[in-house]
Amino acid sequence: MEPLNNTPQFGLAHLWAQGDGIIRGIAIALLLMSVVSWAVIVLKAWDLRRCRAQARRVEGFWHAADFAEGLDRLGREADNPFRYLATHGRDAVTHVLGQDGSPRTPQLHDQLDVSDWVLRALRHAIDDIVARLQAGLWILASVGSTAPFVGLFGTVWGIYHALLGIGMSGSASLDQVAGPIGEALIMTALGLAVAIPAVLGYNALVRGQKTVIHQINRFAHELHAYFVTGARVAAQAPAPAAETKVRPLRTEGRA
Repeated sequence: MEPLNNTPQFGLAHLWAQGDGIIRGIAIALLLMSVVSWAVIVLKAWDLRRCRAQARRVEGFWHAADFAEGLDRLGREADNPFRYLATHGRDAVTHVLGQDGSPRTPQLHDQLDVSDWVLRALRHAIDDIVARLQAGLWILASVGSTAPFVGLFGTVWGIYHALLGIGMSGSASLDQVAGPIGEALIMTALGLAVAIPAVLGYNALVRGQKTVIHQINRFAHELHAYFVTGARVAAQAPAPAAETKVRPLRTEGRA
């Protein structure tokens, strides 16, 4: 005689097997949201770690003998924000002074002095850097704000179908009610499991990026002073306050 097994089967596997297309679609959507949010967290955390390592080279830039050596000390990574700032400021100075070989025709920016022109260029470079650093954070914000409601919708839909099944069976015993209702609540738990890491990751990344952006702004301020006063990096005495014209930069490469 075969043993009787009247224990109801519940859980994620049973929810997937008994669920309709909407329940399965919600489960797949939550899974994709979780995978994407974790991918963004890992990639942005790695990017933030690299930016912090690049920020530690700034002090070496100011101890270089000339501008070219300073660029080498900053590193040659294509996404190095500090090297991007330095080269952007240098190109702005050579352009406004007519040292880049471009034809000199009257233009609107001719009304700006060197200080304003360099400041404008550095601000544009900072905007580009900040936009690159913050790219992808909207995904974490969207997942963190919508995943709980997606899971809640799955719970409501599951409870609705559970109540329909209970009504059709004509039985309202505790085991017939508690099992399907509790099973439907799993979708809410899945939504929270997706949203909580996304919110925590977003907050951690934003906090870390604020530190990097502060270092970038400080470096840009120092670069502005260097390009405007024309003082060498290795100079000991500060440039005279009245001096506003930029001296020729030593941008020749070194071996």
